Amino acid sequence: MKIKDFTLTAIFLSIILLCAFTPFGFIHLGVVKATIIHIPIIIASIILGPRIGAFLGLVFGFTSIAVNTISPTLLSFAFSPAIPVLGSSQGSFWALFIAIVPRVIIGFIPYYVFKAIRKVISKKKDNQKPALFITGILTTFIHTFLVMGSISFLFQDAYAEAINAGSTSAIYKAVLTVFFTNGLAEAALAGVVTMAVVPPLLKVSKK
Repeated sequence: MKIKDFTLTAIFLSIILLCAFTPFGFIHLGVVKATIIHIPIIIASIILGPRIGAFLGLVFGFTSIAVNTISPTLLSFAFSPAIPVLGSSQGSFWALFIAIVPRVIIGFIPYYVFKAIRKVISKKKDNQKPALFITGILTTFIHTFLVMGSISFLFQDAYAEAINAGSTSAIYKAVLTVFFTNGLAEAALAGVVTMAVVPPLLKVSKK
């Protein structure tokens, strides 16, 4: 790895750890926690490539396990096997899947999504910023979908108890509510920040 790439990776890693273990990274919103930690991972994937992005996503996953273990909410059982699943006396190792796999994916795919979108809108002269904005939004929605979809599928009964849902349709409604509230806000922020931060960093990384 080039010294420059190593330095940038260390900077992104520091940002992720700083956000994860301060109130800025995981924001308590009652049952769920909103997050901004996916944003530096998206940026890193575009600049440094999918392997480093996936590594940083893995770190994000481990910080999620740690934070949900140390400071649990009603849904922390879905992110930490140390937290008992609602309605039982023990945790589930499926929590490791939810905490880690979507985060690794969100580190891996932005690089390819950005490349694909630039090709689709290649007719425009300055297509970098629109492509970055769309990449930030799309990959954030994918992350939210994977996390919430996995929770509702793997922990359907416990999730229903956590949100006081009395039917399957109520669960789907709750998931869609999170998707179009927290998910939409996270996606918009990711799109704006990615569009603003990536261009100057790409210039620096190519020098």
